[in-house]
Amino acid sequence: MDKSTSRTGLPLKSLIAAGMTVAVLGCSQENAQNKPAPEGSQPAAQAERDASAAEAAESSPTTSAAKSAPLSADDKAKVAEMAKDLHTHIKVLASDEYEGRAPATKGEELTVNYLAKEFEELGLEPGATDEDGNPSWFQQVPVVEMQIESTPLTIRGKAGDQTYEKVLEPRADMVAFTQRQTDESSLQDSELVFVGYGIVAPENDWNDYAGLDMKGKTAVILVNDPGYATKDKDLFNGNAMTYYGRWSYKFEEAARQGADGAIIIHETGAAGYPWEVVSGSWSGTQIGLEAEDKNADRIAVEAWMTDDAASAVFEAAGLNLQQEMDAAKERGFKAKPLNFTASVDLKNSVRTSKSRNVVAKIPGSKHPDEAVIYTAHWDHLGVNDHAEGEDHIFNGAVDNATGTAGLIAIARQAKAQPQAPERSMIFVAVTAEESGLLGSKYYAENPVVPLEKTVAGINFDAMGVLGPMRDVIVVGYGNSELEKMLENTAKQQGRYLSPEEHPERGYFYRSDHFSLAKKGVPMLYFDSGTDSFEHGRQWAQEKGEAYTTHAYHKPADEYDPAWNLEGAAMDLLLGLNLGLELANSRDWPNWYEGNEFRAIRDQSADSRQ
Repeated sequence: MDKSTSRTGLPLKSLIAAGMTVAVLGCSQENAQNKPAPEGSQPAAQAERDASAAEAAESSPTTSAAKSAPLSADDKAKVAEMAKDLHTHIKVLASDEYEGRAPATKGEELTVNYLAKEFEELGLEPGATDEDGNPSWFQQVPVVEMQIESTPLTIRGKAGDQTYEKVLEPRADMVAFTQRQTDESSLQDSELVFVGYGIVAPENDWNDYAGLDMKGKTAVILVNDPGYATKDKDLFNGNAMTYYGRWSYKFEEAARQGADGAIIIHETGAAGYPWEVVSGSWSGTQIGLEAEDKNADRIAVEAWMTDDAASAVFEAAGLNLQQEMDAAKERGFKAKPLNFTASVDLKNSVRTSKSRNVVAKIPGSKHPDEAVIYTAHWDHLGVNDHAEGEDHIFNGAVDNATGTAGLIAIARQAKAQPQAPERSMIFVAVTAEESGLLGSKYYAENPVVPLEKTVAGINFDAMGVLGPMRDVIVVGYGNSELEKMLENTAKQQGRYLSPEEHPERGYFYRSDHFSLAKKGVPMLYFDSGTDSFEHGRQWAQEKGEAYTTHAYHKPADEYDPAWNLEGAAMDLLLGLNLGLELANSRDWPNWYEGNEFRAIRDQSADSRQ
């Protein structure tokens, strides 16, 4: 299959050269004042790589860019070695042979066996146990795979004196799915109610469902939260998305309110990704953790529709969507019935199976019952025959073959230390992140080291491929004492911590660190920023946006041998050094006072005395 161009027709290498820069919560004004001033922007043109450059990168994947960073000779050697490791493993994991690494497929089988083999060859030990209690590389994760076929979503009702009917086509206008693990699910003439942001947040004096009985009804909901909509720093978390803004919360809250269904109105800016991400992610096979009640407590239908479709429906209902959005961002908003109904049928092919987290460890020499944990998700979206164009394989090279390969690279360096760490070091490649952080959620419920004895963790997801950056973006900046340790380590590379550029996109809730953070474990999720040592800020920002637009969750996310992975390797070195510092100390870092996870962690403080 010819993959020389993306589905947009643009040269693939020019798209995939873009690294993903992610961060979310942002820092307070007080913290921002203590930050170093950003380096000046130096726009630079990016020439097309020719075949000889790609060939050279294949055999020697590092460049001279890291020479700009003040690294010691030993660190430069480690960066070069880890960059080489990254190229080697990303090339394999993101190949067509691995079919996009979807859980419960041939791609999973190839991926988890490859990871186990690599960890074993490095001399690590299996970190999990099998059903008989014997050491195993695999933690079995019971999942349900559902292939969902959706009819069009039909909106009916009275528009003035006229009978109104609008048919929304799957993938073009809407996507509909269900978490219920049954053969079929549907909405039949379910009343539509616009509930604004669909949030119930007593601490913010906010209740979009106030006075409503949602039984037999379907909530129509805006994505993100009022803080993003108003940019009011005193409302929710200002421009930074809170969990109330995430699609997963919207569906969960609709279920708590007794609704039959929920439809989220997509907006690219508020969601943080274009419609193609929604239609691609939710139109293929859906994966969930196996539930004893088959998720009977979830709503019957979870759906998205485009903003164009929503505008047409609101107009037919005698409402202006933009005006209703403006009203919804004000405290005291009152939900409005649209006086229309929705109908859609879902036919589900349900299959139960086992997916796997891959768990490896370096046992601690003095305190093996305490551990530092590294996480990265190995899964991606697999093959989706509904994808546009000829290429239907979602290879997931940046997202997240980079982070998965990074676990191997860090493990190699950690194992090569002259002495074993005093505390254990655990490496967990988790499954089904793309389906809602399922593998990490399962691990958090079934940890191989008790969470109260898990010192801290570092997560790697969608690492940069643009070379070394001066700034280190912390996703969820301002959360924990780990940041000060990271800052000290970053200074040794001539780098500084930075608040994120797109806090409204909610990345803090979109990767696997969140599953452990919710249980109280201090977690770090950081990445290279956009202050390029070699090309300046504007160049890196443009490349990052190009990746999000053209390749994120699309078949165009493919490996390029000409990537400069020294920046990712420098990030891994930060993670390695921080992990070793924690593993060879008696420190127990915590969340900062006032953080939402601090109280959970403090409940287990006696076990760490």
